[in-house]
Amino acid sequence: MRRRVAIGILGTTLDAGRTDDRWKKWRPTVALCQQQGLFIDRLELIHGTQSRQLATQIIADIEQVSPATEVRPHIIGMRDPWDFSEVYTGLRDFARGYVFDPEKEDYLVNITTGTHVAQICWFLLTEAHFIPARLLQLSPRKDGRDDVSGSHSIIDLDLSRYDAIATRFTAERDEATSFLKSGIATRNPAFNQMIDQIEKVTIRSRAPVLLTGPTGAGKSQLARRIYELKKAQRQVSGAFIEVNCATLRGDQAMSTLFGHVKGAFTGAQNERAGLMKSANKGVLFLDEIGELGIDEQAMCLRAIEEKRFLPVGADQDVISDFQLLAGTNRDLSIGVKEGRFREDLFARLNLWTFQLPALRDRKEDIEPNLDFELRRFGEREGQNVTFNREARDLYLKFAIAPQAMWRANFRDLSASITRMATLAPLGRINEETVRDEIERLTMLWRAGDAGGREAILVEALGVERQSRIDLFDRPQLATVLEVCRDSNSISAAGRKLFAVSRLQKTSGNDADRLRKYLMRFDLSFEDVARK
Repeated sequence: MRRRVAIGILGTTLDAGRTDDRWKKWRPTVALCQQQGLFIDRLELIHGTQSRQLATQIIADIEQVSPATEVRPHIIGMRDPWDFSEVYTGLRDFARGYVFDPEKEDYLVNITTGTHVAQICWFLLTEAHFIPARLLQLSPRKDGRDDVSGSHSIIDLDLSRYDAIATRFTAERDEATSFLKSGIATRNPAFNQMIDQIEKVTIRSRAPVLLTGPTGAGKSQLARRIYELKKAQRQVSGAFIEVNCATLRGDQAMSTLFGHVKGAFTGAQNERAGLMKSANKGVLFLDEIGELGIDEQAMCLRAIEEKRFLPVGADQDVISDFQLLAGTNRDLSIGVKEGRFREDLFARLNLWTFQLPALRDRKEDIEPNLDFELRRFGEREGQNVTFNREARDLYLKFAIAPQAMWRANFRDLSASITRMATLAPLGRINEETVRDEIERLTMLWRAGDAGGREAILVEALGVERQSRIDLFDRPQLATVLEVCRDSNSISAAGRKLFAVSRLQKTSGNDADRLRKYLMRFDLSFEDVARK
């Protein structure tokens, strides 16, 4: 049997009464604990700061009529109980902070007490699954019987009826929080240690920070987190400006970053400030900085070191005091060797470098991020969605399995949760929904294998050399390169590649065998492992 839990607001008028005559009066909160056939194991009693004395009296009276009922008071300070926004926000925050366990407890929301505004808010929160409950309505006896306990009715909402009402209040949705902000209880020790270091650097330093890692690992979200932490510490007062350098091409790159004066080039009909000027007193995040041209890199270096730069066509410097954050999925040291990235800029950026791991290397963090994505979906769409236990176990078992590739990292996970939450019947993700999503992800990753292998070969060999390799050899070479990338040494890579023959004792020196294989394609482990 599940425990029955009631949630309700103290009725400042209907529940009032100090003398012994109060026992002759119908008081809904006390009557709630006197209902025949409806024993309440626990009552979550919400009241304002000015109703402490009445709450104490009601709790004492419930102790007399139902000693086995536990009463937990909750103070929510609402200045105007008729203000919809204030009441909805207060009750929503209560619901978000409450730990519901619908598999062990049966929840009833008492809509008898409180203002009409509070009753509407209770309905909306319950209908949208923010509170996994049924509604409870109490009323005094109308049949002439001398019974102050009254009667009750339980309303089990048919959620499909109320789409129009739910849509009307979608403006109450919170803005989605960033993927790597507080609220995600990450469990990966290395990642948690890195975040601790970043927070220290953020508070104590204004030096540039370089965030590296694969696409979708969360560099952009982490950059915004750094900005918000600095803003909370009152270290910056300006805006957070973000640009993906891969989108900056040709003459427009200079203008976008550094601005231009009127008439600087054909089509420059008005002056443009540029992103570096817009980031004054704030933070500029240059994502995929490895894609920036050599000329733009030189001007960036001066802007970082001197806090000044020259807009296109200008003869006077512009001053802008910003902190630079940069992101890349490339190894910039290779870019330096190949002449594609300035060594002096790399040295300036490399003071604080943090490597964000791929999702497959943080599989213990999939579960808390799953919960975060569900919360973000609820805030974005106004619908609270949860897993049933079997479906959650099934999804997590798949998510942490070796065959779960998570090619796009957290973008894959976010898209996956969004799909399941959207398709969940009545706000509950079941096993059928999970099985469909597992099949979808498996097909998606399988389809990406061919393109991924070609990309690996092109990156390691270049387009011309890759085109000279037989189709027969390409899948095997791509697999070898993938293993080399994920291994710390050529010996470790050899052990993975020749694991079966090692067990059968048909393999000799695995590292030497791998080295000779790579030499067939004019490659070395050192070259491909750093790609």
